[in-house]
Amino acid sequence: MNATETLIQEVIVTTRHPEGRVHLAPMGIRRHGETIVIAPFRPSVTLDHLVASGCAVVNYTDDVRVFAGCLTGRRNWPLTAAARVPAPRLAEVLAHSELELERIEDDPVRPRLICRSVFAATHRPFQGFNRAQAAVVELAILVSRLDRLPADKIAAEIGYLRIAVEKTAGPRELAAWNWLMERVRDPHSALSSASADR
Repeated sequence: MNATETLIQEVIVTTRHPEGRVHLAPMGIRRHGETIVIAPFRPSVTLDHLVASGCAVVNYTDDVRVFAGCLTGRRNWPLTAAARVPAPRLAEVLAHSELELERIEDDPVRPRLICRSVFAATHRPFQGFNRAQAAVVELAILVSRLDRLPADKIAAEIGYLRIAVEKTAGPRELAAWNWLMERVRDPHSALSSASADR
């Protein structure tokens, strides 16, 4: 397996069902040139919306509150119209790509949605890497798998990730970390399962 087959980018995917419902979800995508592969686990709102509408928007953001918010019931982030597809994009992003669905490689567990980028734009410059942002994204992935990972692994991972947060976080990263830690402490909260909501 080469690097282009293993590279995964963590993004926010926005979709709109033909009936009008909008959904935001943190997802890992794979890029092959102008082709983007989205592979949500079933059941998935993103899967349902994308298949029904034939389009989606990939949002590239360094505001990790959006990742944490989607997993903790905080989904009311400002949106704006996309240029070429009916799904909206996040209003505050570094960049975004608008996708049209080309085909589906079906699978009972995790179908692959093969999409083509039809429009892309950059909205503000990337300001550099931050360890706390990366730690929050890793914690968000752990939170999405709380029902599948052993408690000792989760505790060990959090212990390591907390170091970066304590050393390098700003207010946004601290807020996102705290939202996710509330979810870790109460994994059986009334919030919908993160894995089923993507």
